[in-house]
Amino acid sequence: MNIITIEHIAKIYQVGMEEVHALRDVSLNIDKNEYVAIMGPSGSGKSTLMNMLGCLDTPTNGLYNFKNQNVSQMDDNELASIRNKEIGFVFQTFNLLPRSDALHNVELPLIYAGVGSQERKERAAGALENVGLADRMTHKPNELSGGQRQRVAVARALVTNPSIILADEPTGNLDSKTGADIMELFNEIYDQGNTIILVTHEEYIAEHAARIIRLKDGLIETDEVVKERFIPKKTETVTE
Repeated sequence: MNIITIEHIAKIYQVGMEEVHALRDVSLNIDKNEYVAIMGPSGSGKSTLMNMLGCLDTPTNGLYNFKNQNVSQMDDNELASIRNKEIGFVFQTFNLLPRSDALHNVELPLIYAGVGSQERKERAAGALENVGLADRMTHKPNELSGGQRQRVAVARALVTNPSIILADEPTGNLDSKTGADIMELFNEIYDQGNTIILVTHEEYIAEHAARIIRLKDGLIETDEVVKERFIPKKTETVTE
């Protein structure tokens, strides 16, 4: 099932008297349960593409279709609705509320979605349990390690059952061992049937993905499937 279709999108920023072509002519499709890494050097357009995919920005030209909805021309409120319902974000800097405990941080997207208090707490607790933090729900960010804070951020991204997980340099502020643990968590999330789009400049991080898209000068340089896509097994019904 196709989730994302991008056709000939371009993004031009006006910087003083100069036009900056961040994206020039990018077309791609992303299917349900793909694990895609987007790579490229500084200035390649990968951050701009991430902002497009995450409905944080709209293209200057071209079409962006998200689950059969044309988001290219949506206004800010419509884009915010798509972000809250359909996209789980994981950022390099965690973006947690420092005075709130882990449970409340994970609840936030559900508060914006108007979910009732009891259901919010149950779903947030379940998400924290899924990322191995059942015993850290009442801890604030400054009482957690970097890896634990990123796990809270992953739980927050998952709590709305989004269509895609969009991760921007998720191991950038972590040491190598903790980063490896977080990438193993992403592997588990992928194996459960989730769609992951990972933006990174690190080769060893991108190698976790099944498909790697490399950008250069606002264009797709290569788009390569590097390992077989995981397909979740259907549960077999046992009859006596």
